[in-house]
Amino acid sequence: MKKGFTLSLILFFCFRLTVSGMYAGITHLPAHPDTPSTKNQQDSAKIQALLQQHDHTNFSINANRTIRLITDLLITDETVLSLPVVVTENLRQITSALQLDSLKASLLEAINQREGLKKQLKLNEQARIEHLIKSNDPDSLKMELKHTGNDTLKALLYTKLASLYASYDTLSSKKKQLAYQNEDINYTILAIQQYAIYNDSTALRQCFDNLAKVYYAQKKYSQAKWFILQSNTLSRAKNDIPNIISSLINLSSVKIEIKDYTLAMDDLNEALQLSLKNHSTKAELEVLKNYAMLYHRLNNYPKETAVLKKRDSLEESIRKEELARLAAQNALQKKKLDSLQNKKKVYSVNMRKLYKNNSSGKIASL
Repeated sequence: MKKGFTLSLILFFCFRLTVSGMYAGITHLPAHPDTPSTKNQQDSAKIQALLQQHDHTNFSINANRTIRLITDLLITDETVLSLPVVVTENLRQITSALQLDSLKASLLEAINQREGLKKQLKLNEQARIEHLIKSNDPDSLKMELKHTGNDTLKALLYTKLASLYASYDTLSSKKKQLAYQNEDINYTILAIQQYAIYNDSTALRQCFDNLAKVYYAQKKYSQAKWFILQSNTLSRAKNDIPNIISSLINLSSVKIEIKDYTLAMDDLNEALQLSLKNHSTKAELEVLKNYAMLYHRLNNYPKETAVLKKRDSLEESIRKEELARLAAQNALQKKKLDSLQNKKKVYSVNMRKLYKNNSSGKIASL
């Protein structure tokens, strides 16, 4: 509307200029004296021609001026009209930026929700695995094995099943004992296959120890010896001193059974040195028990008696140390209880004093 009003004003101004120019041309025409009619006609024709020429010239000039003014105005109006476009573009850019930030925020929220869901699923899976591992029902564990594809879970389930069948020594039936032993061996070997996939050396060593124990109970000493050596190798690779000592003691037991007494003595000597060096009295006690068994097989009864006396003395010292440790724990606990009781007494006395002071103050105010 503003543009139309401006254009109307300019056109009106140009029309006034044109009209004023025409009148100005007529005013400046030279005056002619009265002449005859012929001369008047010629003069009239000349004047009309001049007027037409002058009118055309003024119209062209005014038209050019008008066009220039309109062009300038249009340029000005176009520039003015272009400003909203720039503002709109800026608003579009701002809106796009806000939308991008919103999308980023939504993406981060989705990622956080996904990570939280993963964490929760992992916790749920761990809880389920712990529940399964605590189960003592072989049938439910075997059913779970049919549905799981997780190698780690399979290994744990195999190990759990093997441990359930490891109670063969509590059975009175020899036939059932043998069945349990075979199941123990079967599931332990399956567990070894799974643990070997991701090279879990600790679990592998435990499986080797279990197999050695079962084969030793079945008096299959060659198999037992082989698995003890595997356990010993893994323990030495990790410098696991307690399990090195344990494997040497077990190895000496097998060698005593197969009457390889010299090598059994070597294993016991190494185990004794390691136990003394690492101040492991319980391991030393186990070594002494195997020494006594070896000397008994060698019919060396004096040494057997000496070793048994040393074993009994060590057991007595271990028992005394255990009693002293328990006494110290009890004394510390009693001291804590006495301190707590004293604090309660002090608190009660202070509360009574405070109550008496408040009561006296109230009576005095009355």
